Amino acid sequence: MKALKVMSMLALLSAAWPFHAVAETSRIAEVPEWKAVFARIETRDRVPARSRLGGTLDEIKVSEGDTVQKDDIIGLVKDEKLRLQMEAIDSQARSLASQLENAQSELARGENLLKQGVTTAQRVDGLRTEVEVLQGRIDTVGAERDVLLQRIAEGAVLAPMTGRVLQVPVTAGSVIMPGEPVAVIGGGGFFLRLAVPERHAGTLKQGDQILIGSDGSELRGTLAKIYPLIENGRMIADVDVPELDTDFVDARVLVRLPVGSNSAVVVPLNAVHSRMGLDFVTIRTSGGEPIERTVVVGETHLLDGATVIEILSGLGPDETLVIGHE
Repeated sequence: MKALKVMSMLALLSAAWPFHAVAETSRIAEVPEWKAVFARIETRDRVPARSRLGGTLDEIKVSEGDTVQKDDIIGLVKDEKLRLQMEAIDSQARSLASQLENAQSELARGENLLKQGVTTAQRVDGLRTEVEVLQGRIDTVGAERDVLLQRIAEGAVLAPMTGRVLQVPVTAGSVIMPGEPVAVIGGGGFFLRLAVPERHAGTLKQGDQILIGSDGSELRGTLAKIYPLIENGRMIADVDVPELDTDFVDARVLVRLPVGSNSAVVVPLNAVHSRMGLDFVTIRTSGGEPIERTVVVGETHLLDGATVIEILSGLGPDETLVIGHE
């Protein structure tokens, strides 16, 4: 008799709950309120590669998009005056070397004559002083030549950091002044920079999750830094995105920020099915029969690790849903 009762109850339950049906309950939950804004893809560091020498840009070795390493030569500036000065210094050095050779010969001759008693020690001292003066002048010219070589070497424009060439504002043959940028290098990683209206400044905090993309489903980023200075009525913030597309710098990307929260009726995402342009959920009536109800849905949210969808109208809280009903 007891076994018969159990079988009867199982039969009733099978009739009330069709095969593959799972029961869930609609509920009220706090869902974030999102605001869509545009952010820019930027590099953490953006440094101009400046010329240290004034002159003519003889060669430019990079173009936009190239990758460079720190201290790579990306351009060469030449100053014709430096070449002429180098020729003058070399000529002066040759002349002084010839004078030194003659002075050393005169000193050697004078020392021999001094040993023979033909000349005076004062005369020999004068010759020795002349040799030392010429040697000092040669050393000075050599130092001037080293300085000039250093100035010529500074015509090489070096990459200030490892990164990508973002901009080359000059071309070969341009006249360059000292300190003028030849290229702009971006590096140090990429991030998103936001400019959010200041009325939302109090609702954002570091560590907030940011949705990247038109529907917020492509990527997620983390609000890494909030700057205290308000610029033109907007708060500036940086977002770290691990898989950010870095093909284009300063490209605009649509992001969504959590600027508040509100209470809404939510159901599991798979509880909603669409047909002929309408959205439906299947609920179980008090009599135990499943019926479809037309609803108006809102945005999807990730709550407690589960994806839910907001129900704007057509369904109240604590209604029993049937998921997987056939």
